[in-house]
Amino acid sequence: MAAFTEIRPHVVVIPFPAQGHINPLLKLAKLLHSRGFYITFVNTEYNHHRLTRSQGPGWATAGLDGFRFETIPDGLPPPSDKNSTQDVPALCASTRATCLAPFRDLMARLSRAADVPPVTGIVSDGAMGFTVDEDFGVPVLLFFTHSACGCWSYCHIGELVRRGYTPLKDESFLTNGYLDTPIDWIVGLENIRLRDLPVLRPDHRLRRRNAEHYGEECRA
Repeated sequence: MAAFTEIRPHVVVIPFPAQGHINPLLKLAKLLHSRGFYITFVNTEYNHHRLTRSQGPGWATAGLDGFRFETIPDGLPPPSDKNSTQDVPALCASTRATCLAPFRDLMARLSRAADVPPVTGIVSDGAMGFTVDEDFGVPVLLFFTHSACGCWSYCHIGELVRRGYTPLKDESFLTNGYLDTPIDWIVGLENIRLRDLPVLRPDHRLRRRNAEHYGEECRA
C-alpha cells in the first residue's frame, strides 16, 4: 500500500464532452496541477477513445506525475463514424439522465484507491450539473466555460421566457427584424439587442435547451 508523506489536494475535473468545454477545463486542470494539485480528469469513454486514436495509446499515462485520466460512459450508442462529432442536444439529455451513477462509482473507486490522495474537491463543468445532485462529501465548484457575458445571459433565460421574448414563435422571427429588439434591463449588459444574446441565435432551439439547463445551475 502506498503511503503519502505529504497529502496533495486532489481535484476531480469533469468537463461536458465537447471540445469547447474540454479544452478550457483541461487548461484549468493543468494550472491547478502546476500549483501542486493532484488531478483526475474525467472524459467520456467516446472522447477518450478518440484522443487515444489521435495521440497514441500511451498519451494518457505519459508526462505529468499526479495528473491522471478516468472515463465514464455518456449513455449514448456509439455513432457509426468513430470520429464524428456527437449530437449536442442528445449529449445534454444523456449526460443529465445517465452520468450520475457512473460518476458516483468513479468517486467511490477513487476513495478506495491506495495509490492516489483522497479527493478534496470537484471542479465540474456547469453543463454537468448532476455533480451537485448528490453529496460526495467534498466541495463542488461549477465552472462555466463560456464568457462572463454568456454566463450572465444564460442566468437570465428564465426572465426572457417570463417576459415573452423567447421561445421564438417561428423561423420568420430570425429574419423579420425581431432580433433587433433592444434589451435594456439586464444589469451589466445594457444597450444590447436580442441577437446579441447567445440564447437567441439562428440555432435557437438547441441554445434554448442548453440555456434552460445553464439557468437552472446558475439559480442553484
